Amino acid sequence: MDASRQVIRVSVGDAAIDPSALVDEAVRRDSGAMVLFLGTVRDHSATAEQVTHLEYEVYPEEVVPKIREIVDEATGRWPILNVVVEHRSGRVVLGEASVAVAVSASHRADAFAAAQFIIDELKTRAPIWKKEHWPGGSEWSPGS
Repeated sequence: MDASRQVIRVSVGDAAIDPSALVDEAVRRDSGAMVLFLGTVRDHSATAEQVTHLEYEVYPEEVVPKIREIVDEATGRWPILNVVVEHRSGRVVLGEASVAVAVSASHRADAFAAAQFIIDELKTRAPIWKKEHWPGGSEWSPGS
């Protein structure tokens, strides 16, 4: 693998996530596998039968380096070609992606394993707070 060609990008912001753009950025001609994970807002949760939207609060100066640390751990464990991670902040409505992880690798097992590791670790280690909104109420919960 040519590390000088490796793309690693982590971003957090209020702009909508464009899955096609992430795939275009992460895929390479020498990759044999491309895994894209999208975490989307669903209409219910463990605390509410009807969720209307989510609100994410993040501290970019802390969360981006933490996610980058997780990505660096993944690149140390699997032969990843490119990785792109985006997380939303602010209001995210039903059906929209709140988080995306795109990983390319030479082989599918590496791409799947790295993508799963990144999203699992992000959900437990990144300083991201989520507020669920429903008709008549809302509540903060940990994680993304």
